[in-house]
Amino acid sequence: MDRPYVCRAARCSQPTDAADHRTRQSGISGDLTMDALSRRKFLIASGVTGATALAAGAGGIALADLLSSAAPEAAATARDILVVVTLYGGNDGLNTVIPYADSAYHSARPELGYEPESVLPIDAELGLNPVLTGLRTLWGDGQLAIVSGVGYPKPDRSHFRSMDIWQTGSPTNPANSGWIGRWLDGIKAPVEAAVSFEPVLPPLLVGRSRIGACVSYRGLRVPDWIDPQVVAALGASHPQESPMRARAAAAYADLIEMARTVRSAQELADPFPADDDLDSLAASATGTGGSGALGTQLGLVARCVTLGVPTRMYSVSLGGFDTHAQERVGQELLLGQLDRALTGFVRAMSASPAGQRVTVVVYSEFGRRVRANASDGTDHGTAGPVLVAGPAVAGGRFGEQPSLADLDDGDLKATVDFRDIFGTLLARVLEAEPARYLDGYEPVELPLLRTERGPASVDHPTD
Repeated sequence: MDRPYVCRAARCSQPTDAADHRTRQSGISGDLTMDALSRRKFLIASGVTGATALAAGAGGIALADLLSSAAPEAAATARDILVVVTLYGGNDGLNTVIPYADSAYHSARPELGYEPESVLPIDAELGLNPVLTGLRTLWGDGQLAIVSGVGYPKPDRSHFRSMDIWQTGSPTNPANSGWIGRWLDGIKAPVEAAVSFEPVLPPLLVGRSRIGACVSYRGLRVPDWIDPQVVAALGASHPQESPMRARAAAAYADLIEMARTVRSAQELADPFPADDDLDSLAASATGTGGSGALGTQLGLVARCVTLGVPTRMYSVSLGGFDTHAQERVGQELLLGQLDRALTGFVRAMSASPAGQRVTVVVYSEFGRRVRANASDGTDHGTAGPVLVAGPAVAGGRFGEQPSLADLDDGDLKATVDFRDIFGTLLARVLEAEPARYLDGYEPVELPLLRTERGPASVDHPTD
């Protein structure tokens, strides 16, 4: 049973009538209890968003701890940083990087395809979806690389199995660790080395002895009927508190710090807007995984990079790409979010000395089938394009565009193994030996980054 307590904060206000009514409904006394259990119950019952992870006892690093690891004086000389953007649901690559000059494309998609005059051409064969205006600018600036026909042997059309393959880097045998997680193992990484700003830590960051940190971007959201100062008071520490109560207070304080940081990240992310309604954007995520609010997640990454947080790898995501029906409207909405968020992030990084060392890779678990279905959508397919962007990227096309006249049971044949891209990024960005973290696979290194960055060195584990 909860013990009653007397609110000790000098500025703690009395509950309003509405608040008093709600607290009675939820079984929480207006005379708030200060032990850890009651703090948690208050968060859950009051509807203070951001409490879910705390209530579930989720591990990971607190945002305040992550930010406290920053060393601004070292930001400009920091090591390279990799940002992985996962598009959950299976993005339709043929309507993202469009083979507009191929008559077979228009024959397969008479209603779903884009007319040549509407695409944003990158050359005489391919063009970007009309909503990708920012990425077209990055392409013109030489900061966007497009790798065509990326997949893996014996493709699997299951969302979960295919995403498992991409995140573990193991297409033949099931693995219980991600390729980034194994890199964390290999370098005996500190907890802040790899960070996910997603609600759930992806398998990508899970190693055998180490895991990345999960910091949800949602932070603290207080219902109208709760005075924010009441919640803030709960985050205040007291010299005579027990360790458990101090931990509960720290958790509150972290939620408050997250809310402050998210707001500042959104201000920083003004060039990459569109996350003004997190709830509506979150609705675009599906049961296959992923999150909305990509701009907010990348805004947090930008803030950490510019502050000099020593994280080497960040994971963010956008969900909802499982477009079986009415694809054009839904995909254009999602690609528009991707375009604004990614373009703004790359521009922000280009203007920062620390940001010059940031490289972004964007992938999805599979592409869609070539022919449209009867619902003006597409079903699960195979190969698709992967995007690599950033100030250090050597822009251009890589890989061979799959033929639309030589299909495998209606699907594209992959021309590039996804491990060649991840292996290149392991070697060139994370300074690691790729085969060590890709289950022995020896990747073909692709010239995705500018050569003046110098030869890649190999990581050496430290104790």
